[in-house]
Amino acid sequence: MGGGRISRTFQSEWDRRSLEALREPLESGSVQIARAAMQVEFPARPLLVTAMNPCPCGWAGDASGRCDCPSDAIARYQSRVSGPLLDRIDLHVALPRVPSAELLRRGGAAGDGFAGTATSLGTVADVGESSAQVRARVVAARERQLSRQGKPNAHLDANALQAVVAMTPAARALLERAADRLALSARAVHRVLRVARTIADLADHAAVDVAEMAEAIGFRGPSANAATAPGAGHAATPSPRVTLRASTPSEPAALHGVAGSY
Repeated sequence: MGGGRISRTFQSEWDRRSLEALREPLESGSVQIARAAMQVEFPARPLLVTAMNPCPCGWAGDASGRCDCPSDAIARYQSRVSGPLLDRIDLHVALPRVPSAELLRRGGAAGDGFAGTATSLGTVADVGESSAQVRARVVAARERQLSRQGKPNAHLDANALQAVVAMTPAARALLERAADRLALSARAVHRVLRVARTIADLADHAAVDVAEMAEAIGFRGPSANAATAPGAGHAATPSPRVTLRASTPSEPAALHGVAGSY
């Protein structure tokens, strides 16, 4: 299994031992199988796509207020997925319920666009970008990575990543504040850097600036709100061209990352 995709829905309902077994391949890109007479190592770099409800009833954070789960029940439900496993997942995306009016809308050429899709800016907008256009941007970003370092960003170790990330001073300051306030592990910091570098590649930016770094931090989850809020207990403030605030599950229009204006 050198590549491929692993898709798991209702992640919190799976046996914890099965989930924890994913930690090794997600971290090292390989899996080891040991038996009495021998030990074998296989390549394993899957793309893990998984989903879970926010609570037992599935309605926590919804604007309708339908969730009546006690807070301790929500905490127990979410704790079924361990912190170390979550730490190895690069993109944490909150998907709110789509209003019926938006769900029934069509947009783009031959219905292929993403009209009514919530964006990383926390607004529902007519993006009007077809799947073919998205694919072209992804292919171009991958080519930039291969040309720059000979491999995708996902395959860079910590030292190689530091050599190519090219952060601006403002972006570095933002990451340092976020790492302190969120108590990010070394692994999480490197994953934020990798995501920020990829976001910059998708936009064809040579350097990672505040906007790319803020969005990458926002992908660590709603708790990034405190770390990216302007002036949140820090003397330094982000660039005035971007308002930084991670979206929260209680915002129906928000999808992930940074809500604000660029």
